[in-house]
Amino acid sequence: MLREMLLEKMGLNLERALEKSVQKLPVIWISALECTGCKEALIRTEYPSPSSTLMDFFSFEYSELLSAASGQQIENHKKSIMKAFAGEYILIVEGSVPLNSEYLLVAGKSVREELRYAAFHAKAVLAVGSCSSWGGLPQASPNPTGSEDISALVPDHTPLALIPGCPPIPEVITGTLLYLYLHGQLPELDKKQRPKMFYQTTVHMTCHRKHYFDKKLFAESFEDEGAKKDYCLLKLGCKGPSAFNACESLGIDRCIKAGIPCMACSEKGFWDKGGFLPRKKKG
Repeated sequence: MLREMLLEKMGLNLERALEKSVQKLPVIWISALECTGCKEALIRTEYPSPSSTLMDFFSFEYSELLSAASGQQIENHKKSIMKAFAGEYILIVEGSVPLNSEYLLVAGKSVREELRYAAFHAKAVLAVGSCSSWGGLPQASPNPTGSEDISALVPDHTPLALIPGCPPIPEVITGTLLYLYLHGQLPELDKKQRPKMFYQTTVHMTCHRKHYFDKKLFAESFEDEGAKKDYCLLKLGCKGPSAFNACESLGIDRCIKAGIPCMACSEKGFWDKGGFLPRKKKG
């Protein structure tokens, strides 16, 4: 089911793509202030499998977590890839960027300048996760590092797509990458620069519990009969009506399926807007 839904959303035929033997796209994945959750999400992709994504379509040339090499060896390799494939490689950024470079150096260099240079020479930039897309948890109040999203570091001539979520849905990451691989350009983006095929509806509108919402059947606590019967979680703090994401539309077992209210992790400033806290009762 997931396979068919993904292919329909992306307008892809992976088998035909493999037959064409299109040259692999080089990928550079740079980490700023993050928790590695986005990369952890990527390697848990259900379809296509991580091995298929990494081996058949892309050449992951640099990642502090996924690369076998480290230190000066991998840093020199990153430089050579950016030079040899200027205008052809995909830059993936995970994590927000501190205003003060002393908070984060990569191989002794400012991560801001590293990202600025890499984005200038990239074919496209993907801001993966809510931290690189919106600022995420590092930007949450009081934000001592002065963290911000990566938009200011991406030049106008470089296409940018945001893939927010904490972490983002693995299939949304691979789906966007595969669209770029097969079509040579980013998919259609919404006004907030998110791929429309994954962020066009709210979690609420495609939620498998919505029919209970329509009947005004709500769980009042995590232990009551309503919770056991999969009633709507709105009264327990679910922010699905204000969250644009593909959690439910892809039919993947995620937060709400597990009985956890949506906390709108794909939206800007989600932590300062309440995070896991339930909605405040009026009056």
